Formats: sequence, C-alpha cells, structure tokens
Amino acid sequence: MRKELLFAFAAFFILSLNALAGNFVQEEDENNALVIDTYEVDVTGNGKPDKIVLWGKPFPDALYYNKVWSEIITDDKKSFQIDYEGGYEPKIEFIDFNHDGVKDLLQSSAAGGSGGLYHFTLYTLANNTLTDIGLPESLTIQAHFEDNYKASITFEDTNQSYTVDLSDRKEEYNRLGLYHNGRLNEPTELMVVPYAFFEPVKIKGKEGYGLKGNQQISGAYHADGIGFAASYWYYENGKWVLQKIVWEETSAKEE
Repeated sequence: MRKELLFAFAAFFILSLNALAGNFVQEEDENNALVIDTYEVDVTGNGKPDKIVLWGKPFPDALYYNKVWSEIITDDKKSFQIDYEGGYEPKIEFIDFNHDGVKDLLQSSAAGGSGGLYHFTLYTLANNTLTDIGLPESLTIQAHFEDNYKASITFEDTNQSYTVDLSDRKEEYNRLGLYHNGRLNEPTELMVVPYAFFEPVKIKGKEGYGLKGNQQISGAYHADGIGFAASYWYYENGKWVLQKIVWEETSAKEE
C-alpha cells in the first residue's frame, strides 16, 4: 500500500513539474514575439480609428517569421485576432475591396525561395464581424509542349490561346531529352505555378479597387520561364469576377 502511495505521489510530482515547464516554455515563447508594425485605421466602419498590431515570432538570427498574426482592438474595446502564414516582411494593406465603404485587411508575406511566392489573406471586420473575404481562384490553364520546339497555352476562362516559339532553347531541350530532331519524345505539360502574388489595382470602368494576380508559366524547369499571366479581378455580388487576362512572354517570340 505504501509503495502504491509512493508511486502515486511521484507521478503527481512529475506531472506537476511537466505542467510548470510547459507553462514556462509557453511564456518564453510568447516573450519571443515581436511587434512588426502598428496601424490606426477604421476597419469596422464606425468612422473611428481602430488599433491593429501585427505580431511575429522570428527564427533565431533570421528574418523569417514562423508565426504571424494581427491583434485588433476596436474603438469600442472589442478584441479580434487573425492568424497568418509565416514568411518574410509581413505587412497589412487597408483597402476597401468588397466595396461596402469599409477598409479591408490584405495581409501578405514573402514565402522565400527562388519562386518569388507570397502568402496572402483578405479579411473584413465591418460591423465588428470578422469575415474571410477570400482571394480569386487560380486560372484554368491548359499548357503543353508541341513538336518543333513550340508551346501551346490556352486560358479556358476567356478562350484565349497562344502558340509560343521556343526554338531559341532547342539545344537545352535536346540535351534534356525533351525533344529529338524537333519532335517531342513524349507528351509533356508546361509548369503552371499558382499565384505568385496579388496587388491592388484600379479596374477600368469600375469604382474602387480590384486585384491583379500574377502566375508564371515555365517550360522544362521553374527557371525556364516562358511567360506570365496577369489576371484582373473585381469583387461584386459576393464573389471575385474575372475582368481580363493579359499574357506576356518572357523571352520567346509569339507567333
């Protein structure tokens, strides 16, 4: 009986130590948070500025924040928190994207790496209700190599089609085994990257701001850039509506 009590007390003691250690680690973790930026903007629509603090927890000796969030204290002392993906150089832009007369919160941070990708989120806090507006969906793109060192690209959303001359890269493609004497060794799709980043833009014929999304299309590997698709979006009737797509080649000549 005494042994059982001894084991029970020992187990309780160990669990207590673990709990204390866990609380200590959590407090230390919270203390590692840094204020990246502070803003005073009316994001609820009552005409009075609210306080927005952008927080981040950086890796030691690095510019990368592995955790990013914003803390919002409204003019009437209500508190909200928005969690974001980690990244480099986090920031928030305040623009009315859904055209309700209240500025929304467009947060972004660079993902890092050679792809130039960014993380984005878009929220509204109109009338003290936190809502994720969301971002435009990726374009529907059919893109593949063709014989004679060419590429075919079709934007199904707008029925735009392009044929790109890639003959200036034939030596590289032959070396990689992609082509042989101008013929494809096997059907091969191009690399279509998701949106690298968004930027606020004015949309012709529309009031206020929309978004411009940029997607890269590459050939045999990511650095083998073929061109960029810029899509222009405007938020109306509760959703993002595509306005146009502008295709721009990287270096090849369009037929």
